Amino acid sequence: MHLQLISIVLILHCMEYTNCQQHASRHRPHKQSMSSGCQSGCLTCSEYNGCLSCKPRLFIFLERNGMKQTGVCLPSCPSGYYGTRSPDRNDCTKCRPECDSCFTGNFCTRCRPGFYLHQGKCLQTCPEGRVPSLAQRECVPECPADCDSCVNGDTCSRCAAGFFRLQGKCHHTCPEEYEPNELLLECIPQVHCEVDEWSEWSPCSRPGKTCGFKRGEETRTRKVIQTPSLLGHACPPTYEKRECVVKKKKCPDKRHRRPDRRNRNNRRDKENQEGRQERKKEREKERKVTGGGEWEDSESRNKTERRRRRGHTSRSPVSMEGGVEQ
Repeated sequence: MHLQLISIVLILHCMEYTNCQQHASRHRPHKQSMSSGCQSGCLTCSEYNGCLSCKPRLFIFLERNGMKQTGVCLPSCPSGYYGTRSPDRNDCTKCRPECDSCFTGNFCTRCRPGFYLHQGKCLQTCPEGRVPSLAQRECVPECPADCDSCVNGDTCSRCAAGFFRLQGKCHHTCPEEYEPNELLLECIPQVHCEVDEWSEWSPCSRPGKTCGFKRGEETRTRKVIQTPSLLGHACPPTYEKRECVVKKKKCPDKRHRRPDRRNRNNRRDKENQEGRQERKKEREKERKVTGGGEWEDSESRNKTERRRRRGHTSRSPVSMEGGVEQ
């Protein structure tokens, strides 16, 4: 009885296999060909199914178009698939449903929305001590109150407002030798001013004078080679002066200028003399025009006037009684 049942099952199985082969032959009328007529990367292919095998180091990937699947050969698998290699062929295998991308079937690298990555697994709820990050789709460490984001519970990657990060810790006030940077929200080292060496003292001089002084001043300078930060040490003086004594240098003698003054006076005298000569010539012309008598009368009047003035100045002073001595 058992043998009869086994025989019937084998007969039915063979009939089904024969029908499948016939059905397959109806849907695959095209023969497979070598790479001469195939797409790039294909080792063997068919007109209906595309690539059937790929060249070495390429992965075969089945693209779905409705009910039809077409094989293509790729250098790496697309997102949502991972590559598996074997001596015969390299396949692209689909990741787990909760994985958006994965490295292997058991190690996700990014999760789909609603899941959070933790140690290669995509979880709907994060374990204790971690909180879900919607942006990263990961379970991130639960940060301290002064942290905005952190690498773990002890190391902050960004501080909350009003705090400044230093070596993974958030500080409300930066420690000594550090100062806050409002842009980076970090404690940065203070930068102190640095100056160059002093220059040589300048020659002894006195403002506004080049000679005729004994006491003057000397100056020297130095350059700033490092500008300080906001809270760094300020720069020391970069300019100094001191009093100095120098051998008095005589200024040029003023008497040297007298010849120039004398020359000017001589020019004036010469001009005056020329003017007098011109006036004399004009009087002579007038005398010729009016006649000699009038000129003699004018000359006599001038002499009389001069004598009168001399006589007036030679009079005796007034006496005590108010009279004048004759």
